[in-house]
Amino acid sequence: MELKFDANEYLPLRDVVFQTLRQAIITGEIAPGERLMEIPLSQSLGVSRTPVREAIRMLELEGLVIMLPRKGAEVARITEKDLKDALEVRCALEELAVVLACDRITPEEKEHLKEACIAFREAISTKHVPSIVDRDIDFHDAIFAATHNPRLINLAHSQWEQVYRYRVEYVKDFSYHDVLVQEHDDITNAILLKDKETAQAVMRKHIYNQEAIVINNVHIDKMNQE
Repeated sequence: MELKFDANEYLPLRDVVFQTLRQAIITGEIAPGERLMEIPLSQSLGVSRTPVREAIRMLELEGLVIMLPRKGAEVARITEKDLKDALEVRCALEELAVVLACDRITPEEKEHLKEACIAFREAISTKHVPSIVDRDIDFHDAIFAATHNPRLINLAHSQWEQVYRYRVEYVKDFSYHDVLVQEHDDITNAILLKDKETAQAVMRKHIYNQEAIVINNVHIDKMNQE
């Protein structure tokens, strides 16, 4: 396993290892169900076992890693319950955001939203999953910025970290890309027209379509492993 490790003189080594492993997990570089073994990881990262052990404990507290008897640390698998819980919260935040954005979006923010929508469509055409995920985040970030509510924006950013793995999973399903683009277009148009009901309805559909896709793909992965 080759992990990108950037030492930071301002952070404790365990925190740097934690961020490195966390990024690898949420992007799928370290797969759900994969064991985290201290010796191979310490050798790969060029550090001692102590910061690796401490980082694994931190990942366990975040729910990204579970400890199994006689096996040790393992990357937590994506479960249907976890997905539903996470997207239930995300849907509530996103629906509130589009309603507030309809009322508060400025002319400059309208242009930014349109640009984010176009950038997402262009990323889709590349079929490059990390770029698509980043542009998807940019699009939703533009909506939250238009709410002018810092507390809501902070809540959204915190929650996005928890659903990053799910974002990667649904973006990996190329058969859904045309629908994603259309949903982004419809959300954008509804906000520009200040049509709260349509914006809220399309956003709700957008989130729960993703839930269905990830659940289906997780089930497929499970069957393929059996």
